[in-house]
Amino acid sequence: MSRLAVLHSLKYRDFRWLVISSFASFMAMNMQMISRGWLVLRLANDSPFALSLVMMAFSLPITFLSLIGGALADRFSRKHIIVVCQIGNALLTFTLATLDQAGLIRFWHLLVVGLINGSLMAFNMPSRQSIISNIVPFDGLTNAIALSSSALNLTRIAGPGLAGLLIIYIDTSGVFYLNSGLYLFAALSIAMLRTGKEPASRSRKSMSGDIREGFSYAMKDPILLGLIIMLFLSTLFGFPYIPLLPAWAREVLGVRSDSLGLLMMMMGLGGFTGTMILASLQAYKKRGALLLMTCLLWGVAICIFSKSTTYTITLPLLFIVGLIGQFFMTLSMTLLQVYSSVEMRGRVMSISMLTFGLMPLSAVPFGAIAENIGTANSLFYSGAILIVLTIIFALWDRKLSEVA
Repeated sequence: MSRLAVLHSLKYRDFRWLVISSFASFMAMNMQMISRGWLVLRLANDSPFALSLVMMAFSLPITFLSLIGGALADRFSRKHIIVVCQIGNALLTFTLATLDQAGLIRFWHLLVVGLINGSLMAFNMPSRQSIISNIVPFDGLTNAIALSSSALNLTRIAGPGLAGLLIIYIDTSGVFYLNSGLYLFAALSIAMLRTGKEPASRSRKSMSGDIREGFSYAMKDPILLGLIIMLFLSTLFGFPYIPLLPAWAREVLGVRSDSLGLLMMMMGLGGFTGTMILASLQAYKKRGALLLMTCLLWGVAICIFSKSTTYTITLPLLFIVGLIGQFFMTLSMTLLQVYSSVEMRGRVMSISMLTFGLMPLSAVPFGAIAENIGTANSLFYSGAILIVLTIIFALWDRKLSEVA
């Protein structure tokens, strides 16, 4: 398989183990997204605002801790950081499953679990993303990052549908128990790596000094700054549809958990398709312009999807939204690693994670708007704002469109 250009990076043993670990971890995460969202609706009377609050609890720690996670990724063993975070997720999810099965689960439990999950994500993802450069040569990074992202999107295909089906038979608690086992398997897979044991740099500065250095490095580089701004805009206005999708599906389509899972599967199938397309475009030289055009199309796709009124039309629209959105995100992450130095890569990737932590700044307001004017209208506005801001940024920063 590795002889195929699109699967080139799989010839590296450690990269294969990394992909296996990513698949298990992301499978647990995507199954948990459905089961947690379904549990929130059950505990909070189908409230879209409650869904956005749980997402806020998950995302806020990423805002405050991702820079620390990036500094740790450059100072300590990236492999060991990932293993510890995966074990922490396994223990946390097992506790959540036990509370749910015993009938003791409360809405505030989900908020607390979200805070801890988000904290572990802030430490885990900078190491998981930057460790790719420890395994795969520089000229293969685009392919490797796209394939790594494809593992996420494969789980977005299989995870939601499987979770939606399993909820019917083993309830949300059973899905949580399964997720706990998957997180543990992800930790064991990372433990098989031979690389990533040594830190990327031997910094003599304090932790705060490392964070300031990384932040200053990214802000002074015009290409990195442009990429981070685009990530910021897409996170605020491109992603609110994800936490609000369960509420939209119940409100507009009146679906059950299994049908909601299928909607998420189509989004994941589109994302997988997008990353595989990117993995085959290693020689493409106008990636900056492609990034801006993709973000613009993403906003258009969200606007069209939000106005869908039938299940059969929604499925292909979510495929398109997932394809465009994941293509944009994977290309952004690729360019951030390509244009940052090895010793700064963990901290640069942590800044990209920080933008994800800002998602509550839009998820919560759009959730509140949905309470008053409907989830469909709220999502339409998010897509429209993304379109306008992308056009403004493209006219303001001409350098990003020239990035190769």
